[in-house]
Amino acid sequence: MTLEQTPPSGRASRFESTSDMTWRHPVIRLFCLFLILDISLWTSPLLAEISLEGEIVQGGIVFGQANPGSQVFLDDQELLISPEGRFVIGFDRDETGQRELLVLAPDQSEEMIELDVSPREYDIERVDGLPPSTVKPDPEAAQRIRDEAAMVSAARSRRDVRADYASGFAWPASGRISGVYGSQRILNGEPGRPHYGLDIAAPTGSPVYAPADGVVTLAHPGMYFSGGTLIIDHGQGLSSSFLHLSKILVESGATVKQGDLIAEIGSSGRASGPHLDWRMNWLNRRVNPQLLVEELPQP
Repeated sequence: MTLEQTPPSGRASRFESTSDMTWRHPVIRLFCLFLILDISLWTSPLLAEISLEGEIVQGGIVFGQANPGSQVFLDDQELLISPEGRFVIGFDRDETGQRELLVLAPDQSEEMIELDVSPREYDIERVDGLPPSTVKPDPEAAQRIRDEAAMVSAARSRRDVRADYASGFAWPASGRISGVYGSQRILNGEPGRPHYGLDIAAPTGSPVYAPADGVVTLAHPGMYFSGGTLIIDHGQGLSSSFLHLSKILVESGATVKQGDLIAEIGSSGRASGPHLDWRMNWLNRRVNPQLLVEELPQP
């Protein structure tokens, strides 16, 4: 025997429970749904999550994404992180071994990632025709060189949580690649320091554009080694430097967007011909800008 009966239209069965009738009320059902969602948000932990993009290699740059509000540590050093959870890591030219990346989520859960830095082989480049005074500076130039080095260091010391680099990177100029990052240089026949930039050969006056968003921290018309020098900070200690410029079109403190015209190529300072020397730093590490861009467009 069954107790189920079909009630007349618009009327509940006398065998239907009061709880069933209450649950079917649209307002009550909506309230319960919000209550369930609210409880789930409070009881579900915000676990440590992390994604990394880039090459873990000598000279490499890696962009990270963690949960907003997380803390990120590289070995024992706490990294700057944007409100959206973005952070950046760089590896020096000669860096070797293993680094430990620790992400501490807002709920104190954590994730540890071991980063093995892969080695690279570097070219040997010979550069001839440089002014002898720029290869072996006179003692009188030593103080000027020290002063200018201090200016560059100060310009690269800016630290804040901006993640202007998140706009991505584009080539700052078009031309022929005439020098690559990390190469051992022979200057006028004498062994020199490694080259930390990416050289783009082009005629004097060729345009230079901002490769990514940022803030100008140095605009100097004529340094001893680097000539016309411009530095743009992209946030969290990541910066771009542009050397040997013939003209600088922005001032220190200016905010630039990717693609803005910022300078013109030249051969000022220690240079054997007109070209752009594009360098990048993360904190005190010199990194390779070529890893961030596609194939170089030709003029």
